[in-house]
Amino acid sequence: MPHPPPARDYAGRVRSDPDDDDALRWDGDDENGPASLPPGWKAVGKGSDDVPGSPADAASARHDAETADDDTHALGTVSLVLLGVLGGVYLLYTVGWLIGGIRLKQLANLIVADAMYVPWLILAVAAPALWFLTGWVLTRGRAMWLRMLVLLAGVVLLVPWPFVMMGALGS
Repeated sequence: MPHPPPARDYAGRVRSDPDDDDALRWDGDDENGPASLPPGWKAVGKGSDDVPGSPADAASARHDAETADDDTHALGTVSLVLLGVLGGVYLLYTVGWLIGGIRLKQLANLIVADAMYVPWLILAVAAPALWFLTGWVLTRGRAMWLRMLVLLAGVVLLVPWPFVMMGALGS
């Protein structure tokens, strides 16, 4: 019986292994012992504990838990953009309280002395930054929607009314 011609690849070269059925068998895969997983990979499913490099040991499992914790609290693109926008709004509120408070000072001096007005003006100017920082710290580790809700509540509550009512031009 004559041998079939050698198998050729698409460029016409002779393939090194003319037996096409080798790709359908698992023979010879364990020649060098069991394969280990590359760093950062983990085996899953039935028999995964037998694979070297799987997270069966405690140190690897602990590292996987820490990595999973970091991934769940990572900021997404939408929440990062929303935080930037809210941070910008709070910065504008700070400027609005400063301008509005300075414009209102002349009118307030008819009722209260500077010793009473200036500390409250400083506190009003610092309030947006304090709210943002406090909301960020107190909602750390919580759901992102809760953090956004706290920051949006500050946007509603801290509107610089002296600036809104009198404007930048004032009287």
